[in-house]
Amino acid sequence: MIATVHPMATDAGVEVFSKGGNAVDAAVTAALTLGVVDGENSGIGGGCLILIRTADGKFTAIDGRETAPAAANKNMFVRDGKPSPTASQTGPLASGVPGALAAYKIALEKCGTITLARALKPGTAIAGHGFEVSASYAAAVRSVQHNLRQFEGSRAIFFHKDGEPIAAGHRLVQKDLANAYQQIAEHGTDWFYGGEFAKKVGDWMATNGGILTAADFGAYKAKIREPLRTTYRGYQVVGFPPPSSGGIHVAEILNILEPSDLGSIEKKDKVLATHIISEAFKLAFADRAYWLGDADFVSVPRGLISKDYAKELAAKIDPKRATDLPTHGSPPNYSQDVFGRHTTHIAAADAAGNWIAITATVNTTFGSKVVVPGTGVVLNDEMDDFSIAPGMPNAFGLVGAENNSVAPGKRPLSSMSPTIVLDKDDKPILTVGAAGGPKIITQVLLTIVRMLDFQQSLSEAVTAPRFHQQWRPNCVSYEKNLSPAIVEGLRERGHNVEVVESGGRTQAIAVTHDGKLEGVADPRSGGKAAGE
Repeated sequence: MIATVHPMATDAGVEVFSKGGNAVDAAVTAALTLGVVDGENSGIGGGCLILIRTADGKFTAIDGRETAPAAANKNMFVRDGKPSPTASQTGPLASGVPGALAAYKIALEKCGTITLARALKPGTAIAGHGFEVSASYAAAVRSVQHNLRQFEGSRAIFFHKDGEPIAAGHRLVQKDLANAYQQIAEHGTDWFYGGEFAKKVGDWMATNGGILTAADFGAYKAKIREPLRTTYRGYQVVGFPPPSSGGIHVAEILNILEPSDLGSIEKKDKVLATHIISEAFKLAFADRAYWLGDADFVSVPRGLISKDYAKELAAKIDPKRATDLPTHGSPPNYSQDVFGRHTTHIAAADAAGNWIAITATVNTTFGSKVVVPGTGVVLNDEMDDFSIAPGMPNAFGLVGAENNSVAPGKRPLSSMSPTIVLDKDDKPILTVGAAGGPKIITQVLLTIVRMLDFQQSLSEAVTAPRFHQQWRPNCVSYEKNLSPAIVEGLRERGHNVEVVESGGRTQAIAVTHDGKLEGVADPRSGGKAAGE
């Protein structure tokens, strides 16, 4: 079973299954295909986090997060003494070294059965022959057309010769991207990190005011991390450690919620259940803003996932009122007990017991908006995921502190939350992840709570209206189909509320009561879940 945001990527994964490939083979193939048909969200010009549970019960966490260039510094986005988010979101200074391709290679070598060249085939064919642009893809182009127009390589792909952006129904052929995929298939990832691609990007950056170099590409390494484990009501929840904030804060929020009998509360008073969860979100995101960063560079306290610390935070929740939270908490032994040094999600599982969660991204829509001419590859704008100045919101409204400041070779903080849940017999029952910036964390959390506490099916848990609270701004955002009674009940408890069009996009696979695999592609994204 595999679930992705695009039917062509799902079909590519199913075809791998049909030829005897496992869940890792299918997921990586789908991810590389998404880089062609869903390039506004992910691709080899971006990064990813991969969490794998193999049939022998072992977990592998592969960190393909981007890194800051060697010439980066903490004041690189300060202009006339003021932070300038424009430079961190668009153009030559916005990109970190892409890590997705290096991570996919490791995933296949360690846990797959097919070659990287085989995984690239569907994407290569689709890029070369073209695909019909969907309404959502065309809307994504239109939404950032002003910035895309600034760059020659982007204009050549996303605009007609008369200057109009491509529209729904247009057949988008990406010959340069097809060539890049073919070169990687023939020559391996060295072509990307140490060969022609790295040189082209480095040369373009040098000419256009960027600092990303071929040497930065050559120095990049995807890393194997120790998965983060916690428990919730007897289940094991396995997530991703820093530089992901997702694993830590999914665990922290679950720990805060665990003392509450949410299942009973939700049956009696849905407003109260929503209020408690929103307050737990707020507490965790306040900690995220201060404590989180790349644990290879800064001290990230393990106490953030302490059950005792969570009880302290839970005690701050007033069931009748939204609490004012001026600052972060202080987890136990925060200075000594530390971790060792837009977006899409793919979920896959197979009958042998291989389960995988891949969250991949170029950050905002079409990343930095830069395609270096002749490469076909959209470059990320992950430098915006650093804290470019203390308290300065990024494109998602998130604020950060010194722990997430820019430094050479450092990985920016991520909300990506690839997660696998095991039952009391250590058997996987759920793989879940999402897209949507900081809403990734709350989407994953809501899916888990709705299944384990509210006894909803996977389809119900993913489809139900979502809500989100990230501390700053101090507001509960909610999807428009959330019950008006719940919205009014939150207002009465003192919450600021605002409606949003979408609470993100979740892809997930779970085991049903009769032992079968159920896949759900978020109906908000027009994706597809299918099995072989």
